Amino acid sequence: MSAWVQQEAGTTSSAEAKKLEPRGQEKKCSWASYMTNSPTMIVMIGLPARGKTYMSKKLTRYLNWIGVPTKVFNLGVYRREAVKAYKSYDFFRHDNEEAMEIRKQCALVALEDVKTYLNEEGGQIAVFDATNTTRERRDLILDFIQENAYKVFFVESVCDDPEVIAANILDVKVSSPDYPETHRERVMDDFLKRIECYKVTYQPLDPDEYDKDLSFIKVMNVGRRYLVNRVQDYIQSKIVYYLMNIHVHSHSIYLCRHGESEHNVQGRIGGDSELSPRGRQFASALREFIEEHKLSDLKVWTSQLRRTIQTAEELGVPYEQWKILNEIDAGVCEEMTYEMIQNTFPEEFALRDQDKYHYRYPGGESYQDLVQRLEPVIMELERQGNVLVICHQAVMRCLLAYFLDKSGDDLPYLKCPLHTVMKLTPVAYGCKVEMFYLNVEAVNTHRDRPLVSPHLSLWCSLLQKYMTHYQTLENCCNVLKYCFLQIQLNICYVRVTLMCHFYSVKMFSYVNR
Repeated sequence: MSAWVQQEAGTTSSAEAKKLEPRGQEKKCSWASYMTNSPTMIVMIGLPARGKTYMSKKLTRYLNWIGVPTKVFNLGVYRREAVKAYKSYDFFRHDNEEAMEIRKQCALVALEDVKTYLNEEGGQIAVFDATNTTRERRDLILDFIQENAYKVFFVESVCDDPEVIAANILDVKVSSPDYPETHRERVMDDFLKRIECYKVTYQPLDPDEYDKDLSFIKVMNVGRRYLVNRVQDYIQSKIVYYLMNIHVHSHSIYLCRHGESEHNVQGRIGGDSELSPRGRQFASALREFIEEHKLSDLKVWTSQLRRTIQTAEELGVPYEQWKILNEIDAGVCEEMTYEMIQNTFPEEFALRDQDKYHYRYPGGESYQDLVQRLEPVIMELERQGNVLVICHQAVMRCLLAYFLDKSGDDLPYLKCPLHTVMKLTPVAYGCKVEMFYLNVEAVNTHRDRPLVSPHLSLWCSLLQKYMTHYQTLENCCNVLKYCFLQIQLNICYVRVTLMCHFYSVKMFSYVNR
């Protein structure tokens, strides 16, 4: 502790000052640092309408959700910027030299953007979404990767099922910016001819000879078969595992919280309380909802806590209990109200408001921990049919963040009201959301994002706690100033209004310039 703090604080020892250092201010560490030791490029390969963009977007959403900064670079976007008006499939003919040069330049521009993202913007993985069907183009990419010391993993999508290809064209390509007109027959005809242009020069990955040393996965007919070659690190194994779990099939996922619990009514977090009378009404209403929507093939999952189990028991259908669906562990704050937490652990209360996603309850979990815990649930939801997940507020937020592609900053503030069912239906490049309120009243457990600066909130909480211990306002402020220097908060001016029964002080100003 610096000399000026010891001088001004008087009775403050170095040991006491050390205790004052706010917990949890260690340097944040993204999960990406545990998974990758160098930037990685994921290079898509395949003819048009083989689901490359679908896989690129889903994979990017998944990697960002688990904490690995990832971005898609779609070459079609660059091509449309370079050539404003698309005329016909002739642009993709291999003997159209002018168009071939434009497409190559677009690829080079995209690669420069990849370099900027990985080298300067904190990205860990770049997904290069293009056909990349020739060895010449792939060699160009490999040279770029070698120059920049990146790792590379190829994902080739192979499909020879005419029904799957036609469905993909109708679902996605008809609404593509390349086709402002909506005449389906013309779009189908032009796009099929575009595919034929690519087939002329298509050179699939060769696992036996030419490409035997590359790391890649071949996905055949949207997941009926896979071929995996030379997976070299942990993140590549995660990519393979994820791609082998996603399936293109029509299904819906229903998410809801348990019925209102006794702890909800009391304003307490965590615990294992039973349902309130209104919570039991919701369970009955949920049974009627399932019957009305004729969800006969529905699988039901719950946590191992009583409030979700009691909600599921009312449905009259089999259900599975998942321990990993249990609510976030609040550690020493379990079964406390927010007011109790603020009074008992003011620093913890303020630190959580400062960074709710990374904040970990003492002896408990953070939202980031919860995301890692829920990863197996996401994998199972991707491969299942219709599923109803009866879970908890923090758990539901994490699941929603995956399907809705929400950032870690937004995740802890997603609204998941009691007695409401959310229906999620995967569509081409996203997820359709429908909400059903089952008309049973419940308490509101949502806490909005704090409007007051988290730094100011932390200041006030620390001040309230240490005011009495350090006897005078001056000593208290000096100790707190040391704390803020330690956690490197840039506070130039703080004005605090404080009601305090111990001192007859109602307002003071503290200036740190």
